[in-house]
Amino acid sequence: MATITLFHGSPYESMIPEYGLGNDKHDYGRGFYLTKSVELAKEWAVCRPDESNGWGHQYELNTNGLSILDFQEHSVLAWLAELMKHRDAADSKRYRVLAAKFIAQYGIDTSGYDIIKGWRANASYFYIAKEFVRDNVDVDILEELLSLGGLGIQYCVKTEKAYGQL
Repeated sequence: MATITLFHGSPYESMIPEYGLGNDKHDYGRGFYLTKSVELAKEWAVCRPDESNGWGHQYELNTNGLSILDFQEHSVLAWLAELMKHRDAADSKRYRVLAAKFIAQYGIDTSGYDIIKGWRANASYFYIAKEFVRDNVDVDILEELLSLGGLGIQYCVKTEKAYGQL
């Protein structure tokens, strides 16, 4: 049995992961986000400006029989395309048209995966994405730019099956 220990940061003292909840606008869409990093989970726990306290929660995930997409095993372009599916880096018509073409060319169909594992993104990475789509950042330096700053790795639990093994 392959079991991994993961953490989730929340403003709530009690946290029971529930399938179907989450935000479609997060990096990998709707799901329950966890990390192996206690420090990153702590950061998530207090990310709301109106909350003063946060809570860290520890979970064990049995990965046996789960289909896991690991973006670290794919091109950074595939990861960027996944972010573009769920988040808008810019509200211009040009960005929307070019982002759709980029997603079509580099995107991965994630619908068959129970878990998505990959880097987390913050505001600076969406700036890079916007500049890349505008053709202001060359593909040769894109991966180097995105690797700066230590993003941290997150796991997104996507399916009812995966929730059952958490």
